[in-house]
Amino acid sequence: MTDTTLALLAFVPLVLAGVLLIGFRMAARTAMPVVFVVTALIGLFAWEMTFNRILASTFQGLILTVSILWIIFGAILLLNTLKHSGGITAIRKGFSGISPDRRVQALIVAWLFGCFIEGASGFGTPAAVAAPLMVALGFPALAAVVVGMMIQSTPVSFGAVGTPIVVGVSGGLDRAGITEALESGGSSWEVFFRLVTSEVAITHGIVGVLMPLIMVVVMVRFFGANRSWKEGLSITPFAIFTGVCFVVPYMLAGVLLGPEFPSMIGAMVGLAIVVPAAQKGFLIPRDTWDFPDATSWPDEWIGKLVIKTEDIVGKSPITTLMGWVPYVLLAVFLVASRTIEPLKNALTSLSLGWTNILGESGVSGSIEPLYLPGGIILMVVAVTYFLHRMNAREMSAAIHESTKTIFGAGFVLIFTIPMVRILINSGVNAADLVSMPVAMAQFVADGVGGVYPFFAPAVGGLGAFIAGSNTVSNLMLSDFQFNVAQQLGLSTAMMVALQAVGAAAGNMIAIHNVVAASATVGLLGREGITIRKTILPTIYYLVFAGIIGLVAFYVLGIADPLLRAG
Repeated sequence: MTDTTLALLAFVPLVLAGVLLIGFRMAARTAMPVVFVVTALIGLFAWEMTFNRILASTFQGLILTVSILWIIFGAILLLNTLKHSGGITAIRKGFSGISPDRRVQALIVAWLFGCFIEGASGFGTPAAVAAPLMVALGFPALAAVVVGMMIQSTPVSFGAVGTPIVVGVSGGLDRAGITEALESGGSSWEVFFRLVTSEVAITHGIVGVLMPLIMVVVMVRFFGANRSWKEGLSITPFAIFTGVCFVVPYMLAGVLLGPEFPSMIGAMVGLAIVVPAAQKGFLIPRDTWDFPDATSWPDEWIGKLVIKTEDIVGKSPITTLMGWVPYVLLAVFLVASRTIEPLKNALTSLSLGWTNILGESGVSGSIEPLYLPGGIILMVVAVTYFLHRMNAREMSAAIHESTKTIFGAGFVLIFTIPMVRILINSGVNAADLVSMPVAMAQFVADGVGGVYPFFAPAVGGLGAFIAGSNTVSNLMLSDFQFNVAQQLGLSTAMMVALQAVGAAAGNMIAIHNVVAASATVGLLGREGITIRKTILPTIYYLVFAGIIGLVAFYVLGIADPLLRAG
């Protein structure tokens, strides 16, 4: 087969998933088993992978599936625990003191609080935490998932205390070779890495300043009674103010401090400024926007997660502060678990894994139940049980409801994630072919030539769409992006930065991220509807990041230490 034919075959699983989910509106539980089988057949016959490697990749995907389900279960259980303790009612009342405007609530709960959770934890946790919380505040389930997925953009490159950059970029590049070339020119890996981090932060900051506005406009347009763009745009000054309050400290932290804390610092500074401003009505329009009455919501908006006032009748009221304490504890515990080395070592000491699955080199998987966000969330649930003075019956009900919700997500993910691992592991084969994701990326690069920088973020986004992870996309494609930059005589640091930015944006439409977020609000089966709405902000992000790349290369003429060394 020709390289073009192989590249087109590599695209088939993604195109098929898109056609089934978006075009035919097929539920993921039906579509993804079909896509998994097609992917396995392409790997077996076109890529000449061994059946053993495909089976090992499937087992690896199943191990990762358990990790993701652990996170989802924790997020659902925390929400149901607060439902039965009265904490959700307290949080609802608290928001009436900030603003009854749903647009303002989305900016504070989804964007700023979600960005903090992303910075602390990553791995899809913000959508899993924010979506059910928004449902508890009165958002339609579908709106909560769509908004929750849009959090998966600007903060993602520095999520999980910088993992996509620290692990993804560093692990995806030939660090030894790059270091040697840099040192021969009087520079160092540290300078190069700091430059990549700075350019990621600045590019995200420029593009991401409008994300809060886009998030609100999409929500109002698709979930308002009048389906009006104008009602969303009327909050433009406050939304841009929210964006600026996040991205300015975010960029400064990225440039001055490195990749670990930009998202958390941006969110904390943003919350400290935006919440008091909202309480004072600063830049908030006179009209107060809300969803239409719940009795008029279409069925596709409504999930199986329902929070009713009667669930907590008869309980002693909880203060707003006490209602929020579990989420504050979650943020504190997540940060501590990622930054305090003795605690981190203790939590990661319990690891259940399988190295070189079925004898396949490099195909391994492990689960760290205490270190994963799911384990951290369960610790918060245990504290909440005593803090909110719950009884065994209430806790049992929360566990029962959460367990029922998790089974639907499990069925979808046991096909989705193994499919992803087959794609990623396809680089080891009898035909000596590059992996399917790299073949797709090369096809794009070869087709566009000198304007490739415009498409570099889309390549990163494609990797994240496949893998559902900024980190994995960076691991797969950073070296490819680096080599394309060298071939074109452009800044390698900036090209790698565009990869990381695009990979962050790709999380907004990553199938298994959508499935995971949908599962937390009982909305499985409507993944295609969510992707059709989140693809708009994804296109915005990739297009404008690409434009920034073209300007950086061909207008500003930026260079980097490696080019100077050469």
